[in-house]
Formats: sequence, structure tokens, C-alpha cells
Amino acid sequence: MSIADDIETSRARLTQHLGDRRPAVAILLGSGWGAVAAQVADAVEVPYAELPAFPRLSVGGHSGLLRAGMIEGRQVLVLAGRKHAYETGEADGMKGAIRTLAACGVKLLVQTNAAGSCDEQMRPASLMLISDHLNLSQRSPLFGEPGDDRFVDLSDAYDAALRAQARAAAQAAGITLHEGVYAWFLGPQFETPAEIRMARLLGAQAVGMSTVPETILARHAGMKVMGLSLLTNMAAGMDRQALSHAHTLATAKAGEAQALQLMRAVLAAIEI
Repeated sequence: MSIADDIETSRARLTQHLGDRRPAVAILLGSGWGAVAAQVADAVEVPYAELPAFPRLSVGGHSGLLRAGMIEGRQVLVLAGRKHAYETGEADGMKGAIRTLAACGVKLLVQTNAAGSCDEQMRPASLMLISDHLNLSQRSPLFGEPGDDRFVDLSDAYDAALRAQARAAAQAAGITLHEGVYAWFLGPQFETPAEIRMARLLGAQAVGMSTVPETILARHAGMKVMGLSLLTNMAAGMDRQALSHAHTLATAKAGEAQALQLMRAVLAAIEI
């Protein structure tokens, strides 16, 4: 089957599971944000394995389960996990999933991730709203796409109006929410101190191994995007902490409660 066939099959199956639900918001969960899935009320669960356009996952902390229901009175689709480019070398691992969401009527993709901080003011367990990104890997999930619509305008990749609403929601909830540029490195190895110095010179406040391909795909599909990072460590060379995926997950767990509080506040406040 072609990817178009997989997307149509996935759309039909997901629509059947949703029944009369019509969620306009999808939340893609990265490490440290898993508690959001447990907050979905009146939930319908659909394993990625039932949706042929969705990826099969192999990274700890990414369960491969979609939950549809309500958070803060808003209909949402919560995706527990993503396919990373470092798993295959290709950036299009979430193409089928995101295009399925768009085919089901999703208007906003809320992206979350765990990231390393390049800013001394953002210590581990801090939260950051993504204002823009640096595609340092220079990979695209749109390689090979036909037609002129592959030339996607990313000048407002992370919707400015929604960012303003998120800042206001965080302030009202008493949550410190930083804002900055996220730099995508391919991984899976962590960055070197020299690479972090480069990223800082280029204007990055955080670094990570995800998010950018999904933003490109969502914008190509006509969706708005919001990005939220949970800072799990200071980036390489900025302190003496040895970097590891286990450390990332442990620190993400420590910041989970505040990340969940932020997500609930944002979902209650935003207007799409």
C-alpha cells in the first residue's frame, strides 16, 4: 500500500474510534510529558499499531498509544510518542501520523519535548515556550514531495498569537515559562561542547533531537503549531553532569508535575 492508502485507512479507523468526537487539538508527547496522557477524561485508546500510517516506536518513554478525550473541557488527541530521525536517518517518520491528524480535522499540533538548556537562566526542570527553531541537521521530512506546496513558509512556524496566549496562561497560573529558540541536532549522540557553543552563537536557548520535522509536516498540512520544552539538563560543557538518556528521563520525571500544570493551563486558555 502507498502512504496515501495508509493515511486513508488510518483516518477511517481513527474516525470510527472517535465516534462523534471532533478534536481540533492534538498533543504530541515527548519525554517528561507522559502524565498528560493520563489526564484525558472519557478516553478512547488506539494503539499506533492499529493505524498503518503511524510509526512503530523503539525509544524508552514513548509508548505508541493515542488517547482521545477531554482535558480542561477541550477535546484533544494525545499521541504518546514519536519516531525520531536518529532511529532511521530519515526525517519523515511522523509524516503519516501528522497527515492522518490533519485528515481528521486537527487544526493545532501542540508539540512537547525534553531538551538541553543553553541558557544559564533556564536550569533543569525549567519550561520553555518555543519561539522558533534552528534546523541544524538540515534534514527535511518533505524530501521528494511533488508540487509547489513543498516550499512551506516557516516565518511563523510557532504561532505568535498562540504563544501570547500561552504566556498569559502561564503567568495567570504562577508558572515561570521561558521563551526561546530550539536547535535541532540529529543525534542520537549528545552534542559536544563546541557544538553547543556554536548553537549559542546562532541564538539557541535549547537543543534537542526532535520536534523540527513534525513542525515542518504540520505546517505543510495547514496546521498551527505550539512548542513546549521541558529542560532536563544543561547542555554539554555548561556543567559537569554526564549526559545520558537515563538522566534525561529521571530529570523529566522530576519536572513532570509542573509540565502537566502548564499544559492544563494552556489548554484551558488558548483560542484556535
